[in-house]
Amino acid sequence: ALVSKIRTMEVMEQSLALQTICRCLDEYSQNPEKQQVSNMDSALPKLLDLLGLDPKKAEERGVLFCLYGLILCECVSSEQVERHLACLLELSHQPSSQREGIALAVGLASTKHLKEVWALLEHLGRTRFLRAVFTSPEPHQDDVLKSSFLLSAILLTRALRRESGAQSYKFTQIPELIQCLLCMLQKEPNFLASLFQQKIMLVILALSNLRPSLKPMVKSKVLQTCLRSLYLLPPTESLRSILPPLEPVPDVMMLYKKTEHALDLLLQNFVSENPSMDEVCFLLQHMEPWLKSEKSHERKRAVQSIFLLLQHVVDKLKLAEEAMPSVLGHQIGLLTLLWQDKDETTRCHAHQCVFLLLQLVVQQKGMLVESTRWNKIRNLDTRASKELEMKLYHTVKAFEEDLTVAQHTQLVLTLLHSLCSCSHLRCDLACKLLQLIFSEPSIRPEQVAEILHSLFQELPSIQFKSIQQTMMKAITDLGTQHTQEVVEVIMSLCHPSERRLLPLWKALAAHRRLAQKVITLLYMKLKLRPSRELIRPPQQSQLISLLALGTIYELLYTQEYRDTIRWAFAGILLGLLTQLHYLFELGMVEGISDYQEDILDAKPLGPCRTCLEALKGLFWTTQYWEVFAHVKLLDGWKLFEHLETYTEGVTLLARAMAHYDCEIKAVLGQAVIFLKNTEERDNIIAILILTEFLNSPKVAQHMSRKVVSNSLNQGLRNPNKLVQAMSLNGLSSILVHPKKATLLQNHLMGLLDSFLQPKPTDLLGLMEILGDLMHRLSVQVVGAISLKIAQHLLPLFEDERAEVRGGAIFLFGNVIHNGGKKFQQALKTLTSQALVPLLFHLADSCPKVIMKAKFTFLRCAILMKWEFQKEVFSKLAWGQGLGAENDIFIYMVESNFGSYQRFLMQAFTYLGSPHTTLKLAAMKFIGGMLQDYFTELCFCLKKDDMKILKKQLENLSNDPDSTCRRFYHKSLEDIMELSYYVQGQ
Repeated sequence: ALVSKIRTMEVMEQSLALQTICRCLDEYSQNPEKQQVSNMDSALPKLLDLLGLDPKKAEERGVLFCLYGLILCECVSSEQVERHLACLLELSHQPSSQREGIALAVGLASTKHLKEVWALLEHLGRTRFLRAVFTSPEPHQDDVLKSSFLLSAILLTRALRRESGAQSYKFTQIPELIQCLLCMLQKEPNFLASLFQQKIMLVILALSNLRPSLKPMVKSKVLQTCLRSLYLLPPTESLRSILPPLEPVPDVMMLYKKTEHALDLLLQNFVSENPSMDEVCFLLQHMEPWLKSEKSHERKRAVQSIFLLLQHVVDKLKLAEEAMPSVLGHQIGLLTLLWQDKDETTRCHAHQCVFLLLQLVVQQKGMLVESTRWNKIRNLDTRASKELEMKLYHTVKAFEEDLTVAQHTQLVLTLLHSLCSCSHLRCDLACKLLQLIFSEPSIRPEQVAEILHSLFQELPSIQFKSIQQTMMKAITDLGTQHTQEVVEVIMSLCHPSERRLLPLWKALAAHRRLAQKVITLLYMKLKLRPSRELIRPPQQSQLISLLALGTIYELLYTQEYRDTIRWAFAGILLGLLTQLHYLFELGMVEGISDYQEDILDAKPLGPCRTCLEALKGLFWTTQYWEVFAHVKLLDGWKLFEHLETYTEGVTLLARAMAHYDCEIKAVLGQAVIFLKNTEERDNIIAILILTEFLNSPKVAQHMSRKVVSNSLNQGLRNPNKLVQAMSLNGLSSILVHPKKATLLQNHLMGLLDSFLQPKPTDLLGLMEILGDLMHRLSVQVVGAISLKIAQHLLPLFEDERAEVRGGAIFLFGNVIHNGGKKFQQALKTLTSQALVPLLFHLADSCPKVIMKAKFTFLRCAILMKWEFQKEVFSKLAWGQGLGAENDIFIYMVESNFGSYQRFLMQAFTYLGSPHTTLKLAAMKFIGGMLQDYFTELCFCLKKDDMKILKKQLENLSNDPDSTCRRFYHKSLEDIMELSYYVQGQ
């Protein structure tokens, strides 16, 4: 009755009426025998109508809302509750007092009709409020809507908290409601003027306690948004200065601390709901971006949150099951890197965080740790450099002992990644930690692959040179502990020709023993050769032996491995020879004959070509370049390009090695071992080398006759016909049958008599046999004979028959090295006389003669020990044009001081040569001598010499060749001037 008459009353009467209603309600609520409110359907609409009272009358309106809620609370009909509650929620939400009243009425109704109220609010959230969040209302309407929604959510959570049965109900719209709250939070400005953010976090905290539990995606969104809303705020000292004009001015520090506390409570609530290490790591994962922030205050806030969270876990929770998530290692790494942060509070909290995490790890394992061990980590002052080093050492030991392998790996990967940071402090700390980890036996074999892959990726991005150098030392330490694993990983990183790999290989050559282990492993992998039947075509390029081959090829030209390659020379040599034969067996010969040495090409070499180039490089880079040159100038390396001529190439190479005493002892030992192997290719190469070495007198110094005989007899039983034949040939050598030397010497003397005849029969055959016999006999036996043969060969250089010229030049090159010490000087004199003819025959009309002239010219340079022997070879092998000719001319003349007169006199004799190319070569030589050595010639020529020179030059004046006539006119003035000075002496 009072309700129906309130609208017509005066203001004073309205107040009295409402007070009467309140007393009635109090008495009604205290009556244990409550009766159902009658005429609800007529009373409630009237109350709604009365709620249109003047908004200023907040007290009266509040009583009416309270009455409305109480009536709904006592209603037994769910249908009526839903209908009248829906009408209530349709009222305007603009005035704050009305929003509070609606919330009060809804909250009262929910105490008895929770299911109906919640269903209605879910529907309202989907159809009205969620739409409003994702639209763009007017700013004032937006603020009203947010405030109303937040207040409703607060009151709702309070009601649910008081309701004991709330946990038995599944609230399916919690994620949508939280999404609304997060959207509101995201739209908040970047300053604090109210507790709006704090209230949202607390509401989310309350909602997260309801069933069902929040899914990880929802929880992740909550964490991202809440962390962002607090951490992105300006530094606390700047919070007040960025506030807009407000009355009254809020206490910003109080607002910040309450908001920060709300965030901490939210984090602690999440881990309390799921007390496990997985949940801790899940929460820490969302902090990671802030730990790596460039802004100091953001890092500081994140570390403080983590510290309070971990402290809560350690002090108040017992983590459920034993869980060891690997990501924990990554998180410990991030926190450890903050030990050198510029902010002292951040350093302190980061230190405590690492300590607390390790404590949790140990507790998870059910272990007890001595307090002294924790004190070593916990109590040291990180500002003192010595104490920091000790602290880092003990920390690294704790990491090694307490973390799982997966966690430890993630820790190391995190430290490696931080090496690329622009912060020198962070890089330096990571570098120190990694140096300690790598130097100690902390890394397990199963960790090596992932760690090295990561380091390989990070190395190019490291900005500080000192850090790069330290990491190279770390690789050395890692290689020392896990050589095989490190070698295998580096081989798998990319193609061996990639220059990015070179620093890693160099790091493994820092110590002699480590470098030797590396080369030994590569050699062993080179021998992993599955049979052709077991290899499918796509797998050929992935063979381990090919990766090892490519790596050996690159390391041959790496200065740090030079001594080690020399140490392993014999094994690498036979490994490469057998590998080349193996590749022929597989048919992997593509591109082997297309290679050009004098053209730089970035295109990777094929397997066969790589193997052949590695074989050549083995001699070129180990001070045995003479062997390389010997084979090169005879076109011998081309023999290795085809399986049909492969054995000839091996024989020629072995002969050159024997001549220059190239690792004979070591190679002999390997050959004997290879002869015992089951692989046919190994037996073939071994017997070819062994039988050729038997012609060297050095073999007897390194291997007994018995061992040689046993090996050769073993070869006779080999199923391969070539091995049998070569073994039989070896058994007929002078080393096995010393008495045979006398027979061969007698035979040599008989052949020499025939050779010295004015017109010997089959001169070419004689020279070939003489060369073979001298090769088989020792130097002591053929010394005097060598001198006679060499003297007789010189005139044959100018024979009209190209094959005779070539044969004589080639034999001369071999003969001059067989005189021994007794005849060495005499042979050197003879060699000096052959230089000019050999130089001119470099321009011979026959290509084969040119090739043999180059070969013998170099052997002369080696015998006479010229200073620039290697440079002479380079010009002979690859030089072209006038530049190369001039260089060879200078090397020869400068290396034979005092021979100018003889050189010039010899050159003038060629002006009458019937061979045009030789005549032109002589003209160039004479021109060069007159131009570059005119002064020297003035002092060394005699008057008689000048008469001869003038006469020979005069013969060109009427030569039918215009080139000769031009040379005559050009040189005449120089000769006359030279004659003038010579005559004046």
